[in-house]
Amino acid sequence: MLLAECPEKYQSTSGALLVGNPWVETVRLKGRRPFSQLPGAEEEVKMIGQIVNTEPLTGKKATKDQVLSRLNSVSLVHIAAHGRKETGEIILSPNLPGSDRPKEEDFLLTRADVLNTKLRAKLVVLSCCNSGRGEINSEGVVGIARAFLGAGARSVIALLWAIDDKATLAFMKVFYEHLAAGQSASTSLHQAVKWMRKSKLFKAVKHWAPFMLIGDDVTLTLGQQR
Repeated sequence: MLLAECPEKYQSTSGALLVGNPWVETVRLKGRRPFSQLPGAEEEVKMIGQIVNTEPLTGKKATKDQVLSRLNSVSLVHIAAHGRKETGEIILSPNLPGSDRPKEEDFLLTRADVLNTKLRAKLVVLSCCNSGRGEINSEGVVGIARAFLGAGARSVIALLWAIDDKATLAFMKVFYEHLAAGQSASTSLHQAVKWMRKSKLFKAVKHWAPFMLIGDDVTLTLGQQR
């Protein structure tokens, strides 16, 4: 679905899906080392959950099936997890967390998975390593962020590279405080970058430069999230 074909009233006006630190101890991708848990990602979504009054999906509860079942009914999607280096596709908890060797289709949220979901989200935040990456063709960079837009999301924030957990947490705290105050996604992003550049700990370019906003500039009513 193209943005031009997606009327503004199509998007949900309430509800949030927050996903952080999926359980990945048995997950394997070909040619990759085993994945480690991301306690910083869990702290991140719990912090956001307090702002938007939503209980996040974490650990073994953050399965691919659970995420797909909730994607199409919320206004805000925020995922903090590992991303596949080449495409930014997202590593979730396997649908059967007790399995010793889960198959990729049981835990990897692919572009095809997203495109098969009719999203109504105004904003998707992909706080995942490499979520802004993808294959380059005549249409530009085709990755997971583009897939969320193609599935109906109005706006997507993605990362061009991995950054420190503490820097991400600090960035997201400022970003969501401004978003909850009624400011637009682009203004909130600008304010978070501005704050990072003035801080002593996170003023280096590597901490604030990877965040990018694609799609429309949206405003959310976060106080109505459930």
